Amino acid sequence: MCLAVPGKVLSLQERDGTLMSVVDFGGVHKDVCLQYIPDAAIGDYVVVHVGFAIQRLDEESALRTLAEFEHLGVLKEEFGDGFALAAKQAGLADPTAEAAEPTQPQHDSEVAP
Repeated sequence: MCLAVPGKVLSLQERDGTLMSVVDFGGVHKDVCLQYIPDAAIGDYVVVHVGFAIQRLDEESALRTLAEFEHLGVLKEEFGDGFALAAKQAGLADPTAEAAEPTQPQHDSEVAP
C-alpha cells in the first residue's frame, strides 16, 4: 500500500541542488524531498507521498491522522520491514529473524565426563 502520510519536518538541507528534509512520522524518520514545498520550515507538518512532501498540514490534523494510522497498523505496514511483512502475508517464516537461538555456555558441572 502506498499512502500519503503526515510528518513533521525536523531538518532542512540541500543535496545536489535538491531541497531535502528529515521528516518524523510518529517516531520513524525518513528523508523527504521538499521541492514541491520549497518554503517549508522546521516544525511544519507536511503530507508525504512516495518520498515527496506534497502539501502542508496543520499540527492537529497531522497528529490525529498519525494516531489513526498507528491504531490501524498502517504505519507498521508502510514503514515496517518489507521482508517480514511479505513473509507474514504469505504465511511463511520471517526471513530476517535469527536462524538459530544463541547458545548458552555450559558450566563444568553440566558437562559429561
